[in-house]
Amino acid sequence: MRLSAIATAAVLCAFAVPAGAQSAAEPQRVITIGGAITEILYALGEEDRVVAVDTTSLYPPEALAEKPNVGYMRQLSAEGVLSLSPDLILMDEGAGPQQAVELIDAAGVAVQHVLTGYTVEELTEKVRTVATAVGKADAGEAMAAKIDAGFEALADDLAGIEDRKRVLFILSLVDGRINAAGSGTGADAVIRLAGAKNVFGDVEGYKTLSSEAVAALEPDAILMVTRPGLEAVDPLTVPGLAATPAGQAGTVIRMDALHLLGFGPRTPGALRELAAALYPGIMSAEPAHVR
Repeated sequence: MRLSAIATAAVLCAFAVPAGAQSAAEPQRVITIGGAITEILYALGEEDRVVAVDTTSLYPPEALAEKPNVGYMRQLSAEGVLSLSPDLILMDEGAGPQQAVELIDAAGVAVQHVLTGYTVEELTEKVRTVATAVGKADAGEAMAAKIDAGFEALADDLAGIEDRKRVLFILSLVDGRINAAGSGTGADAVIRLAGAKNVFGDVEGYKTLSSEAVAALEPDAILMVTRPGLEAVDPLTVPGLAATPAGQAGTVIRMDALHLLGFGPRTPGALRELAAALYPGIMSAEPAHVR
């Protein structure tokens, strides 16, 4: 339901910053909306400036445990966000709903929309954007350089692998219905960056597969994520999955969702863990959990 013009004006008037009131000084009351954004600020050592986070801010654990929570990033309340009197809001570009985002943008508070992307370049740009917004551009450049170096080292280690593993990423598995990741997704990106092939990569986005269709894909490994409150499901109870090379070998890799798909400072390490699980004995890292 859309707010009436009067209700919209009331929200804006209640929280609007008078012209000229914003200081050129570094922001001291920052709200982070997006798990990777929160993680970047904490990695920069700027957690004391964070006055609230959203529910996707699962790392480090103290962020969500100790800071006020503005709710899920796609179901924001403009009034709830603005009531915390931020002087900067760092917001993932996927935040919503659109009406709430528009109200926040119009309130006169500094808002930085942060790119969501699945390439190394987009990740390092995200780091630079967040760091610059809080006056820590030099530290952001250093972090971006470290991330770049991590990806370069990973690519060098993977370069000699000729037999690339075929991986199926399962987002959810309910009553035998398999929701798998195709191209243009974060899961597709991490599979490729870890030196493997997405067996569902010819399809765009997330799609539901039948047991028969997934058997025909013949993955060497099944990749799934874990998160708090998400019950682990054994994919090998599905006949089509059990019949695949991954099922026959019992190769089911599980990783924390934000760690694997967050595209933040830990991403190079997460992908090295994934690669080590895919190519045991070749990659020098502690592998992600298999089965």
